Amino acid sequence: MIRILTVCTGNICRSPFAELFLQSELDRLSPGSFMIRSAGSHALVGHQMDERSSMKLHEVGVASDGFIARQLNEGNASGNDLILALTDEHRSSIVAMSPRLLKRTYTVREFAAVLEELAAMPDGTLPRGSDTTTVETRWAALLKAAPLARPSARSKLAGNLDVVDPYRQSDSVYDQMVEDLLPALKTIVEFELIHAAEQG
Repeated sequence: MIRILTVCTGNICRSPFAELFLQSELDRLSPGSFMIRSAGSHALVGHQMDERSSMKLHEVGVASDGFIARQLNEGNASGNDLILALTDEHRSSIVAMSPRLLKRTYTVREFAAVLEELAAMPDGTLPRGSDTTTVETRWAALLKAAPLARPSARSKLAGNLDVVDPYRQSDSVYDQMVEDLLPALKTIVEFELIHAAEQG
């Protein structure tokens, strides 16, 4: 099973949106192969998902029922194959907490850009299929190659690494959160969509 953690500040707006969207979409493509969780660097522990963020999630067809915020710590970070931070500041704080997580930690927009870089590379063929063994083999190879594509991905993003924090902001900022976040999440899903299909 591929374990992915999404991280923001309060764990009620951005990271649960990312968690629940990815879990829903990846379960549809490769059932039983992914476990997505989220946490906050300063979590509102025990709170449900922010109401307006939850509404935005519902608009893309995903429910937030049962979500409860939790605090990020080294214990719940270390067991993941991939950590997707919602800002570069979050990414830096995760690496500072546990330096060995450096190669596994990206901002979500950065990781999407990394996938685009890897897709453009020659001889970048990864195993195709949706069975659990193939998915694990594919993502192991992907995550080994990803750090090599990080510098060019970050360069192309030109500093646009973050997803805006909408908490206690106007509705327009929630719209901006979705504009910042959803294309990156869809890039991750599209990667799995392409590779989950058996090669014809």
